[in-house]
Amino acid sequence: MSDPTLPPGWPAMSIQQAHVLIGQPGAVTEVAEIDIRGVKTKVWKNLPPSLRSVVEASRAHGERIFLVYEDERVSFEAFHRAVAALAAELAGQGVVKGDRVAVIMRNIPEWVVAFYAAAALGAVVTPLNAWWTGPELEYGLTDSGTKVALMDAERYERLTEHLPNCPDLARVYVCRAREEIAHPLVTKLEDVIGAPGVYGELADGPLPPAEVGPDDDATIFYTSGTTGRPKGALATQRGVNSNIFTAAAAGARAFLRRGEAPPAPDPTGPQRSSLISVPFFHVTGCMAVLNPSLFAGAKLVMMHKWDVIRAFELIEREKIQQAGGVPTIAWQLIEHPARANYDLSSLESVAYGGAPSAPELVRRLRETFPKSQPGQGWGMTETCATVTSNASEDYINRPDSCGPAAAVCELEIRDAADGVTVLPASQVGELWAKGPMVVKGYWNKPEASAQTFVDGWVRTGDLAKLDEEGFCYIIDRAKDMLIRGGENIYCVEVENALYDHPAVMDAAVVGIPHRTLGEEPGAVVTLKPGMQATEDELRAHVAERIAAFKVPVVIKFWHEVLPRNANGKILKNELKKLFEDEKAQA
Repeated sequence: MSDPTLPPGWPAMSIQQAHVLIGQPGAVTEVAEIDIRGVKTKVWKNLPPSLRSVVEASRAHGERIFLVYEDERVSFEAFHRAVAALAAELAGQGVVKGDRVAVIMRNIPEWVVAFYAAAALGAVVTPLNAWWTGPELEYGLTDSGTKVALMDAERYERLTEHLPNCPDLARVYVCRAREEIAHPLVTKLEDVIGAPGVYGELADGPLPPAEVGPDDDATIFYTSGTTGRPKGALATQRGVNSNIFTAAAAGARAFLRRGEAPPAPDPTGPQRSSLISVPFFHVTGCMAVLNPSLFAGAKLVMMHKWDVIRAFELIEREKIQQAGGVPTIAWQLIEHPARANYDLSSLESVAYGGAPSAPELVRRLRETFPKSQPGQGWGMTETCATVTSNASEDYINRPDSCGPAAAVCELEIRDAADGVTVLPASQVGELWAKGPMVVKGYWNKPEASAQTFVDGWVRTGDLAKLDEEGFCYIIDRAKDMLIRGGENIYCVEVENALYDHPAVMDAAVVGIPHRTLGEEPGAVVTLKPGMQATEDELRAHVAERIAAFKVPVVIKFWHEVLPRNANGKILKNELKKLFEDEKAQA
């Protein structure tokens, strides 16, 4: 497919030629090959060796503003002082390299300070989903064996009754509480580092000593599992930091494909700025946005919660250059009737991932923000975020592709049945990925790890194809999962919550296509003979057990056993036809 608006002679070089130049000896993004856990793997040779080293390097950005939250502003210098003070406190509590430290907050400055303070000690930082219910958070704390947890007051209220069930938890730090908390485990975080506005007044102390290397454990991010229980993906320091150069290399590739030399970094140039609209407790927010921003000296602007009018105000006020997150947000930026009331001319990039996006979105973004380059990418929790990226003219020309793999990554399409046979270009099979960002495995789940991670490769569960040049096209998900606005929803977890209702005999959850969210959960249930339940009753029942975004938006009733194939598997494609009206409305 070609586009008459593309430059004549596009592209100037192939993806492979661009990657050779990007990874050549002497380049900042030089690519080397090393042994990682017994597997030869390409890596970014000059990558910062650890999250601690990123914190140390960030201090060079001085009094430039790093974090903006509502009217709170935190400079890089103030941030470093707060991290050093909190790291010293955690060390005093006995936190050492390898201990799990959980961070459970919405996007606020304290989340960022807590994450890097624990990381600076070599602790395994374990961000938990702030939307989880109390029982879900209890599971995350106990499964990870968390020693210290840092949370905001809202999460503390949700967890209070569950703390006695977390035997490994020795200390809890709570921030932004309106009232005093009388609990033997709890310390006010403000008593250690103060409020964000006073971080700069903290003593100028060093980070506590710690030896942290690229192969050391760095984070545990939880991803839902097909058994209904989340699995903790254990990443290394190298894996987490890989996004720093992956993003830079993708930008360089766009220039090379255009036949231009990538511009050299200008430390005296205008500061880059991003509106962060995805949670830090997701790998996209943490590894693809936060960590590269800290390293590069970029400004991150946070919101209490997503609101498109507030986003317009912040883009105008802070001269935001980068926005996006998931396709839902991009659509709202385009379609809101109040958009014309704000100066959004600073926007240079609207990028997204994490959910299916329509090719139409590329065209609409170009029309609405002519100066802005749309882009999207693909990755997963098990790959520490980005594996592929598609932007600039490549995205215009292939709007239905998530792009080629990064220069240090490899993709293969394998026969989904045997997991071994590599299929040729244009054939659909299961997508496998390899690279330094692939996690070590699932925390304390050797069987699940052995099934998913094979000789340095991760089998993604996605059905996809590659074209002759290596551009990836996600066709469907082999796993029984749907993605709502960037949030993974595993159907079995929702189905289990429905089965907990005494009137439910049979249940199936399917995805209802949605224009901006990608898809939403819908359910079909069969009630037990003689039993009754309403749609509202079942939705409320599910809402008591799992996070709100997983609750089916529509529940339909089937008056016999749900249709199944010869192997007893529910024919979900047949059930999806029941939601044609909802699909049309979306």
